[in-house]
Amino acid sequence: MQKIKIAMTKGRLLGHTIKLLEKAGIDCGPLKEDNRKLVFLLPDYNIEVILLKAADVPTYVEHGVVDIGIAGKDVLLEQEKQLYEVADLKFGKCRFAVAGKPSIKDGKKHLVVATKYPNVAKRYFTEKGQSVEIIRQEGSVELAPIMGLSDVIVDIVETGKTLKENGLIVLEKIADLSARLILNEVSYKTKKKEMAVIIDLIEKAVNI
Repeated sequence: MQKIKIAMTKGRLLGHTIKLLEKAGIDCGPLKEDNRKLVFLLPDYNIEVILLKAADVPTYVEHGVVDIGIAGKDVLLEQEKQLYEVADLKFGKCRFAVAGKPSIKDGKKHLVVATKYPNVAKRYFTEKGQSVEIIRQEGSVELAPIMGLSDVIVDIVETGKTLKENGLIVLEKIADLSARLILNEVSYKTKKKEMAVIIDLIEKAVNI
């Protein structure tokens, strides 16, 4: 049996991923060990797990360093890599939204938009026919409209609590987000049999 390499996102999605794999019948004991390792072998089904930052998972999948990845839809929409997206894993649910002060007026000819997701923002406003200037942010994007850097922001919204505490509201929803199962296009041809077994187990576990 060929080894299947799976890239997983470190942080908040990892716990959900481990629960899903265990529900699928895959022993994830090594992933629960208290250490700083980034590569793990799961003897069941000959799986090698690589832990990565969320933004790096699609890159590893696209380049064939790993066969399968689990990544948030936010990252996939921003990066637009060449890969197969095969399943919605139904955890890590949130949404992309446009947010700003309640006082912002509709119909402004040109908007300044602050965001960590410039490609998502540009695509959304281009489709609407709205003229925008995109300002990329890395920190607390909520500060931008408060301090006058931007008119609005495009960001991930889970509960809306952070927006509310900073005097902002959701103005428009862009897209629903959740964790997705992604595949390398070449691997799916060369390791189809082994990958199909794992994909089937995961998809059944999602729907239990």
